[in-house]
Amino acid sequence: MKAAFIFLAPGANPEIHKSVIKTDSIELTSVGVPDYNEACRVAADLLENGISAIELCGGFGIEGTTEIKKAVKGSIPIGTVRFDIHPGLGNKSGDEIF
Repeated sequence: MKAAFIFLAPGANPEIHKSVIKTDSIELTSVGVPDYNEACRVAADLLENGISAIELCGGFGIEGTTEIKKAVKGSIPIGTVRFDIHPGLGNKSGDEIF
């Protein structure tokens, strides 16, 4: 299985802030993005590269999660870690920022 985790971090560059961890059962790609727009682009690219599920960091609010689902056209499962406010985003939801 190939899965991905997308996290929000101001100033993140998905070309640089990316890692892949391989185990016997899963290949997990972790990618940092600066905002929802870049997250949508990255999600679509991950889908094109065979990712079959994406988990989003707690900085993604309900609206951000919906944007990612649209970016992959509902073709793979999208999960989220839930924070109502995220400590890494100034105790705000990404929905308030992006």
